[in-house]
Order: sequence, then C-alpha cells, then structure tokens
Amino acid sequence: MTASVDVQKQAGGVVMQFAGPLDLASIGPLWDGALQTAAGAKGHLTLDVNKVPGCDTAGATLLAALSDAAGGAALTGATEEVNALLALVRKARSVPANAATPRTGNFLVDGAKAFVDGLAFFGEVAVAMLRAPAHRREIPFRDVLSLTDGAGVQAIPLIVLLGFLMGLILAFQSSIPLRRFGAEIYVVNLVTISLVRELGPLLAAVVLAGRTGSAFAAELGTMVVNDEVAAISTMGIDPVTMLVLPRLAAALLVMPGLALLMEISGLVGMTLVMGVLGFPPVAVFIQAVQATALKDLVGGLVKACVFGAAVAVIGCRTGLGAGLGPRAVGQAATAAVVGGIFATILLDGIFTVIYFRLGW
Repeated sequence: MTASVDVQKQAGGVVMQFAGPLDLASIGPLWDGALQTAAGAKGHLTLDVNKVPGCDTAGATLLAALSDAAGGAALTGATEEVNALLALVRKARSVPANAATPRTGNFLVDGAKAFVDGLAFFGEVAVAMLRAPAHRREIPFRDVLSLTDGAGVQAIPLIVLLGFLMGLILAFQSSIPLRRFGAEIYVVNLVTISLVRELGPLLAAVVLAGRTGSAFAAELGTMVVNDEVAAISTMGIDPVTMLVLPRLAAALLVMPGLALLMEISGLVGMTLVMGVLGFPPVAVFIQAVQATALKDLVGGLVKACVFGAAVAVIGCRTGLGAGLGPRAVGQAATAAVVGGIFATILLDGIFTVIYFRLGW
C-alpha cells in the first residue's frame, strides 16, 4: 500500500488529506510536491491524517517539515502514536546545530557560562545514572568492553614508559642535593610519596585526557555532525544514557589500574637509580614500605577514579556540544583535552585541601 495526498483549497486555506501509511518506503514520491504546496499555504494549512493507518519517524518528519514550510499547520485525525512521534521529531529538530556555549569575548563571562553549562551536563549524567536500572536496554553494555580496551589496555605501553621515566628522573634529580648531606636513602621516601599520592593519579589522568578524552569528543562530535545523535533522540532514546554512561563506566574501570601501573613503573625506575647509587633492591623496598601507609595508596586511587570520571564527562560534553563543519570535531577534541587537564589539576588542588583537613 502506497501513500497519497489530496490537496483541497478552501476558503480557510489549504487542506492536505493523506491516505495510506506514512513511512520511509512510501513518502519519498510525496516529499517535494508536498513541501511546495505547504510553502504556498503561508500559515493556512491543515494536515488531515484520518486515513493514515500507520506512521513512523520518517512520516512524522514529513509532517513536521510541512508545518515548518507553511509557518504552522493544524493537524487533524492524528492518533496518540502519531502525536508522540511528531513530538519526538520536533524535539530533535529544535536542538541547535551547535550546543556549545556561545562566546562573548569576555574571559570571565565565557568561563562562568562554560562552568554553569558543565554543571548542568554533570546533572544530566547524574540523572541518567539514577535512571539507568529502568533504562538498561538503552545502554550498550558490549561497548563498555571495547571502550575499556581502548582507554586502558592500549594505554599500558605509554603508562609504563612515562611512569618509569618519571621515577628515574625524580630519583636522579633529588639524589643530587641529598648527596651533600649523605641522605640519598631518603630519595626513596620522596619519590614513593610523590608517585603514590600525587604524580601517579595526576599523570594517569593527563594520559587519559590526551588519549581517551579526545577520542570520546571526536567520536561523539562526528556523530553530531552526521546527525546520528539527533536520530537517537528522535527514536526516543536518551543520548546521555546510550552514549555517555558506557564511556563513563569505562573510564572509572581503567583509571585505578592505570594509576597503580604508573606508580609501580615509577618505583621500578627509582629502584634502578638507587641501585646505581649503591642501594640494593631490598633496602629500597623496606624504605618505601616505611615511607608510605595504606591511606596514601587508597587516597591516590580515590583521586584517580574522580579524575577519570571528570575526564570522561568533559570529553563527552565537548563531543555532544560540537558544531557543524570540518573544524567542529577537531575543536571538540582540543577542548576535551584542555578541559580534562584543567579539571584534573583543579580537582587535585581540592583533594589536597580535603586530605590536609582530614590529616592525611
């Protein structure tokens, strides 16, 4: 059964009476002619769908396009299903091409607007997390594994190399002034505490922002440019639930492991330098155990989880807020890296104050 439209010109305007199913397979031949007719109605258009047995999102898109072309139209004979589809289509069409906060040129004003916009998106993510059990069908759990592989497993070589070099450099540089006082053994204390409490989580978060945060922004920005996010919204699926929650879960899963691996690699680099200075690995191990406590390790891993969540959410936010055009995806990826690193440093300062007040 094919769709047809009967155009009737009356005193009150133009009536377009549709018959047959308004679906993707049947509306193609009607599209151009119907739009021309609607444009000529100039606000006096009535869409009669009494004889329409079924409608999908393509048909609802046609009805919305006709209403926009005429500057508004009355809809008669619509079922609850058609009205619901039309509401979803209009909601998707009302999303601006660039959801990012427009710039005014004032650094303080732009920063405040971006901060408020980011807090609003964090609120959306929190609401999506609370609603996740009731909307678990919208969450692609299989994607979490692939995202975890990309964010964690593939980052292991870089994490190991960066941690090893950081521990080696810190140990070598700190041994030079401590040698004057015959206190080279305290290099172990300095490097171990620095890695476990600060540098391990911080550097792991920087790596995550550079590799994974930018990847999240590029992926979602490409989906925005290709109207895939609008299509998801049109189907009644929350983009935050479907696209953001799996990436947030992946970041939370990999960050403690990456931070711990960074710390272990740094300690290995430090042990190598201490061996050159004449200290056996057993002495280095005993000194490292005495210098740190379990709360230092736990506090660092808590930091790592929070840093990972911030990097993931910021990366997804900049991706979903990408505009259109060839530069949009690149700008979103750049903003994700900058925002992720800035948020990580800011959160690290907040954690420092909190741990100090707690006596950690």
